[in-house]
Amino acid sequence: MGDLYVALLHAPVYNKNMETIATSITNLDIHDIARSATTYGVKRYYIIHPAEAQRALAQRIMGYWQEGFGAEYNPNRQEAFARVKLARELAEVEEEIFKEQGRKPLKIATDARRYPNTLGYAAVRDKIENGEEPLLLLFGTGWGLLREVMEDCDIILEPIYGPGEWNHLSVRSAAAIILDRLRGH
Repeated sequence: MGDLYVALLHAPVYNKNMETIATSITNLDIHDIARSATTYGVKRYYIIHPAEAQRALAQRIMGYWQEGFGAEYNPNRQEAFARVKLARELAEVEEEIFKEQGRKPLKIATDARRYPNTLGYAAVRDKIENGEEPLLLLFGTGWGLLREVMEDCDIILEPIYGPGEWNHLSVRSAAAIILDRLRGH
């Protein structure tokens, strides 16, 4: 089984007008996705943002739960945050995984829209369970990853659908559902 990595991109992403933007890092995205990543055996959870001030904010939030009162109050948060790493851009993450693993990761994008190279969860789960290459699962904030980022991925997971037409989940909800579908029992 190849190692699974997760990356949450805050830039470049779309806003609701399909303009390229950077979104803010949120406390809940750090906590909830780190906990999901730990639950499902993700090797590392990257939070990608080009702004130093946003990365510093994320570091302060994580530091509170890794040291002092926060660490004493909720010690298992330290384990989840131990998997979190901040990065400036996706290329930095890909390079780090390459140096660590000796090969490029297979990039898997997620989106609420359907693309030509969309695969279902069973096929991607099979790649995770039976492949040896590292896998990098990408999540976008805002209204999703740029088309160029999507097109640069090896695989795009099918969107999450409920019983109706609505499928605009929060990224932390989508991450939990997708990780469960790919790594759950």
